[in-house]
Amino acid sequence: MQKYRVMRKIVSLAAALWALSLAAVRPAWAQPGPTSDEENRHYAARGVEMMMDGDLEGAAAVFQQIEQKAPDSPLGFVLEADATWWKIYYVSADLIDPDVFDVAKTEATPYDSHFQDLDSVAIHKAEARIHARQDLARSYLYEGCAYALRARLDGLHDRDLATARAGKRMRSHLLRALELDPSLTDADLGVGIYNYFVDTLPGIVKFLSMFIMLPSGSRAEGLHQLELCAAKGDLGKAEAKFYLAKDYARVSERQYALSLRLFGELQQDFPHNPLWPMLIGSLHFRLADPQKGEEIYRQVLQSTAENTSEVGKAVHRAASQALERLHPEQKFP
Repeated sequence: MQKYRVMRKIVSLAAALWALSLAAVRPAWAQPGPTSDEENRHYAARGVEMMMDGDLEGAAAVFQQIEQKAPDSPLGFVLEADATWWKIYYVSADLIDPDVFDVAKTEATPYDSHFQDLDSVAIHKAEARIHARQDLARSYLYEGCAYALRARLDGLHDRDLATARAGKRMRSHLLRALELDPSLTDADLGVGIYNYFVDTLPGIVKFLSMFIMLPSGSRAEGLHQLELCAAKGDLGKAEAKFYLAKDYARVSERQYALSLRLFGELQQDFPHNPLWPMLIGSLHFRLADPQKGEEIYRQVLQSTAENTSEVGKAVHRAASQALERLHPEQKFP
């Protein structure tokens, strides 16, 4: 049911808490032997840029190298789970409407099992570091991110109560991370999304609170936290822009011009991902400029016609569907 599915938005976190604009080339790891967490994060940021730029396979390869170099760290595993979640998202989600975060797909995808394995490993490794009191703040951050990813998969498959439970655990871990280290602005991304949606979906929160006592939120505080991460986040800036743009595109917000600016910045930062112009085209319809919107749809359809990547094929299908909505008598292969 719609009111339950919308709950997924509460915990549809920026599970990729790490996005950063660096070089869009597949890097080679120069350092032999064990690496520090700081080195791992720096290297991971290059993989995250690939992910945000539509190169999910390249991103996964980077994250797997981190797993090999730092097998006791949750970082590589949670990021590879993130890249795998994006694969699931592209084959499952509504890529046309700019304000839609989720989609009800009860069917499993070929990527679900691998995602679940990676996410479980990330949680286990983060918990082991917490029990050993090793880099506690970041360990809580990583575990919170892993629960965010788990919630997102549950959301895609319409498992609302499981989504809410994972979101509640995510919130607890991210707040603990911020308590230990207030400079971890990336944690504001997940907490901000939680606060925003809990406050703007009160009916759903009331229903789910009967089962799990879901903590309250604040729309204003949530938007402020997202803006803070977008401005000062370490690895979460791009993801914060994505969620802010989604929020501002909602009918309840109607900040379409601001949403358009944020998606435009994402397109500038990650020019090879056709999802960004696709969403920009949709926003022009909200801005009462359907001619421009259709023009962009057609450009996306043409630019992705021979793109055989998972991202390219998914966005091509979305552009075709969007044009068929406008011209139901025509086919757009």
